[in-house]
Amino acid sequence: MIRRITRVEGRALLLPGNDIDTDRIIPARYLRAVSFDGMEQHVFEDERKAGGYRGTNRPHPFDDPRFAGASIMVVDQNFGCGSSREHAPQAIQRWGIQAIVGESFAEIFFGNSAMLGLPCVTAGAADLKEIGARVTANPQAVITVDVEAGTCTVDGFSCRVSLPPKTREAFVTGAWDTTGLLLDRFEEVRATAARLPYVTDRV
Repeated sequence: MIRRITRVEGRALLLPGNDIDTDRIIPARYLRAVSFDGMEQHVFEDERKAGGYRGTNRPHPFDDPRFAGASIMVVDQNFGCGSSREHAPQAIQRWGIQAIVGESFAEIFFGNSAMLGLPCVTAGAADLKEIGARVTANPQAVITVDVEAGTCTVDGFSCRVSLPPKTREAFVTGAWDTTGLLLDRFEEVRATAARLPYVTDRV
């Protein structure tokens, strides 16, 4: 059955900083993995081991107990820039993040995320600052990203968020889920395969 993504709800993880690239998200040594299984164990691994996020005495947000179990990540500008490795959104999603709200995203990271069913919605800088302030004041607050309505709500504050129209439509209708689409119409797939000589070995 195809999976439609119209709304994502949960607690937030704040990951401040512009230009966070995929090299930081998942170190290059893990690109040799045969599958993505266990990739979440290595998300931001080098930064997390270094300690003191961005020169402070605070733990990395992925180790911060305030954000344990979060499902929505809040970022700044140009998130996911750098190399095009699909491992980056894979690691983030497998860690438990189901949507990302940010000021802007690198194009390839955005596309890779969409293929995985990980919505990356954009919001204005002032709105992101307000979201961050409310999550900081109340890390247990529930944040809701309504992909269909184009809104983000947290702790009494609501703002507009956006996606390219075709990407939004793909999430809302389930068209992003190509495997699900094939399984939903598997008899048609089987019938088509039966007519193809390179599948059935008929000459």
